[in-house]
Amino acid sequence: MDIREIKLFLSLCDTLQFARTAEQMHVSPSTLSRAMQRLEEDAGTRLFERDNRSVSLTPAGVEFRQFAQDTVNGWEQLRSRIDPNQLQLKGRLNLYCSVTAAYSHLPKMLDKFRREHPLVEIVLSTGDAAHAVSEVQQNRADIAIAALPESFPENLHFAPIETIPLTLIAPQVHCRAKELLAEASIQWDRLPFILQEHGPGRRRADAWFRAMGINPNIYAKVSGHEAIVSMVALGCGVSITPEVVIQHSPVRDRIALIPSPVPIAPFELGCCCKGKRLDDPLIAAFLDCIDQ
Repeated sequence: MDIREIKLFLSLCDTLQFARTAEQMHVSPSTLSRAMQRLEEDAGTRLFERDNRSVSLTPAGVEFRQFAQDTVNGWEQLRSRIDPNQLQLKGRLNLYCSVTAAYSHLPKMLDKFRREHPLVEIVLSTGDAAHAVSEVQQNRADIAIAALPESFPENLHFAPIETIPLTLIAPQVHCRAKELLAEASIQWDRLPFILQEHGPGRRRADAWFRAMGINPNIYAKVSGHEAIVSMVALGCGVSITPEVVIQHSPVRDRIALIPSPVPIAPFELGCCCKGKRLDDPLIAAFLDCIDQ
């Protein structure tokens, strides 16, 4: 098997679009199609289900994806060990983080990493922080900036960056939530709450509700703390959010911080990766850029 074709396969696994993969990997769609056909011939089975509208992995393709990722990782490590002329690290590092982390924590680490390893290609994806751990587990990211979940997979490694406080937030604009908060005795179960759909943030909120002894009035469930802050700023309700998200939000002036009657457990923010890849030179070099 050709290592280049294996890399094309992994890229197609991420996009599930032949045209997009061909553009990203700088090959023609016909070249990509022939490469996938050769891999399927070598594997002796179909790796993709295709029709005119979509591409999806077969069960064999899912298993082959893990083999392909391990093969590429091993190849990059081998090149680093046996190339006596390779004075600087080379290769590609896939990172995942939230939009806020791309503002708040990633720039310092990435600036340091690029100064020391200018030949490494960085591929950054952003999205809901609640998906960070699964992005690493599913091999879509080599490293993700994530909040440490209560149940952390044993096969992953977590390198701490910083402890992130969480706080109650409310709108500054005139709205029903602001009226309820202005009452002499706040009826917390009447407040409209905006929560994450899942992830560490949702679990912190659920723990807070239990500590308060209330059944929350949930106005909306949203993906990502950035979207939650925007909805609070528009007067839709109140929420529990990491302070760093508020500090970097363009609507922070429309947000008020509310003292919490009970403590809210903070996040432990860090970089996570697969434990078996800690000796990968690219991953080890990036983790060295964390200022602990």
